[in-house]
Amino acid sequence: MLDKVSGFVVDEVEPVESTLDAGGEPAREALAVLRATARRRGLWALPLPVEHGGGGLGLADYFALAEAEGRSDHGPAALGSASLLDVRMLGAHATPAVRERYVGPLVSGAITGSYAMTEPEVAGSDPSAVRTRADRVADGWLLTGRKWFTTGAAHAAFTTVLARSPEGLSLFVVPTDTPGFRVVRELPVLGAAGQVEIELVDVPVPAENLLGEPGSGLAVAGGRLALGRTLRCLRWLGQAERAFDLMCDRAATRRIGDGVLADRQLVRQHVFEALLALRSARALVHQAAALVAEDRPARTEIGLAKVAAARTLHQVVDSATQVFGAEGLTSDTPLPMLARLGRAARILDGADELHVSETARAVLRARARAR
Repeated sequence: MLDKVSGFVVDEVEPVESTLDAGGEPAREALAVLRATARRRGLWALPLPVEHGGGGLGLADYFALAEAEGRSDHGPAALGSASLLDVRMLGAHATPAVRERYVGPLVSGAITGSYAMTEPEVAGSDPSAVRTRADRVADGWLLTGRKWFTTGAAHAAFTTVLARSPEGLSLFVVPTDTPGFRVVRELPVLGAAGQVEIELVDVPVPAENLLGEPGSGLAVAGGRLALGRTLRCLRWLGQAERAFDLMCDRAATRRIGDGVLADRQLVRQHVFEALLALRSARALVHQAAALVAEDRPARTEIGLAKVAAARTLHQVVDSATQVFGAEGLTSDTPLPMLARLGRAARILDGADELHVSETARAVLRARARAR
């Protein structure tokens, strides 16, 4: 299965990445072709429930494939696993009516969901500063606020919104065709489409669309973030491995003088440092993934893994670009795209500084308690 997933991403997804990055109708058409191919090959929605048409893999088995799948940033969407976080969140915390409405279509690929947590002018690392309000009304809630970095919200069937209710922060499933829900703008990230800024103005939300209990939003979001960060780390490793492969191939084949780049000591140092970073990060990521798969506490391990994987992707892509020279700055290689992902990785899913500070604080507190 690993060989099949890897072959699909390399042979089918990577050749159309520029089209997928550009967004719009051509991207949607290309994605539809990829998804049809994944279904024919028995690779569709591997970690999602069998009863809805998924592959039924447990987290541990899926984690073994996630690195190969994430070699392209579009791999999860093409293979139908991008909805894993939404499916698991709804399965654990949604009312039966909401699960029935959305889980099956998510697994089949008929719809997509999105997630709205961060807000303009509010530090994303401080959920206590969330300004979006959820006011109680007779038959549910009214939501008002603005969110951004809501991946894919422009075409999603629903957006899960973190808002401040009287009981504290709560999560709500908000259909995107609800009156008052508006896409403000596409938000290109270093030139690539996919992120969106949205506005909610007195958006009515039925009581049944609350996830969990009122005020439990951070607890529900925490479980989602733990899995989401682990998946990101695995996918970043796949992208770093891709950049490493490109660098090694370039070093072995690029002639300079009477030899090749691989004969040069400084190029060998780039290869060594990249390999060292890759293997070190992989050990940390796999340790975190094993704990998450067993639903065990993994906050420290995830913090270490997130920073290590993000730094590694950034470092390895930078080294590969240096070895390629001017060509590595052009769209003749995937390195500019990987460089964008590597730079964004150090901010997305919590800036590196947040994880460094919080992880160190947790370690120091644990040692103080043990004295």
